Amino acid sequence: MAEMLRDVLTEVPVRALAVHCHDTYGQALPNILIALQMGVSVVDCSVAGLGGCPFAKGASGNVATEDVLYMLHGLGIETMGVSVVDCSVAGLGGCPFAKGASGNVATEDVLYMLHGLGIETGVDLLKVIEAGEFICQALRRASSSKVSRAIKNI
Repeated sequence: MAEMLRDVLTEVPVRALAVHCHDTYGQALPNILIALQMGVSVVDCSVAGLGGCPFAKGASGNVATEDVLYMLHGLGIETMGVSVVDCSVAGLGGCPFAKGASGNVATEDVLYMLHGLGIETGVDLLKVIEAGEFICQALRRASSSKVSRAIKNI
């Protein structure tokens, strides 16, 4: 992520960038953290990490918002200039070109990371988790949010 962003930043101003990290290999959170540390302030994510990618059958969705917020909170980061967290509730956006592919990162995971870093989002994580559970039940789909699954098991 860092090398790719360094290359992009030679041509594009950081204020014009956003990251949209799917979590198929469990690397969405580290990649988001690198992007935030490099000045990117727009992060796409989805509640419960629902969604998909039409190009990668069975791939996981975008990182859960709650997982990203948890990571940031755990790192004790108070501010990173995050101005926008573009979340797709329940990650329902998906990718129209890859049937069965995962969607955006779960909103719950991103919120958890940001809260862990001390970044005030003004978003009630537990309410987002409740919304994700409601949506998942209605769709008869499991949440891909790590934070949501962990909190439900506490």
